[in-house]
Amino acid sequence: MDHSSRGGAGAPPVFARSEMSADRVATSGIPDYLEETYHWAYLSKLGRLLLDRSLVVSSILWGNAGRLIRATTDELRPGERVLQPACVYGSFSRQLASAVGSEGCLDIIDVAPIQVEHCQRKLKDFPQAQVHLANAATWGDYDYDTVCCFFLLHEVPEDYKHRIVNNLLGALSQGGKAVFVDYHRPHRLHPLKGVMRAVFGSLEPYAQSLWKHEISSYAENAGDFSWSKRTYFGGLYQKVIAQRG
Repeated sequence: MDHSSRGGAGAPPVFARSEMSADRVATSGIPDYLEETYHWAYLSKLGRLLLDRSLVVSSILWGNAGRLIRATTDELRPGERVLQPACVYGSFSRQLASAVGSEGCLDIIDVAPIQVEHCQRKLKDFPQAQVHLANAATWGDYDYDTVCCFFLLHEVPEDYKHRIVNNLLGALSQGGKAVFVDYHRPHRLHPLKGVMRAVFGSLEPYAQSLWKHEISSYAENAGDFSWSKRTYFGGLYQKVIAQRG
């Protein structure tokens, strides 16, 4: 099955490794907030080397990475067409590719060439997966069965949250669903509440808004979807499902 034509007319290209030179970073449309806030984590080879380890990802999520990944893959079925906005460190993408199987299709998009190239290498054994240089706020392909947005919203400013949520919901087919897994306001006496507030204050300046706002509040046409939410680890994490129709 050839997924490279799935982008449709005018869709962002799928890049081969030879095309992904470092010179593209300055001209690839990387948002200012990403360059200014997360260069160390996502645009740096050293940051990628240090952070793209399952043990590190698990530690960052206080041992909940496997649980939250399973909560996402449980929503997938073999043969589905799935969109993953933004590359994710650890085994997340490989597990999504395994879940859709050889008859499915997984499109992964990211604005950073360094992430696209790295994700392509990680998924070289999964022909059903394609990685595209593109922005989740403007990606123009549609008719996905499922969209899996895994810890992306907490890393973007409020205007991007609105744009990304609405664009991802618009990419769903009739009956399709978007799965948002991200931070959530923890219970009042959660022992890590103060720690996470300090982390957000120093490293994640856009994250704490998810303690104040429901993900559904970022959708312009929220009434066109049925919404459900489940929280994990004392409320620190959430899985929100929006189903069309």
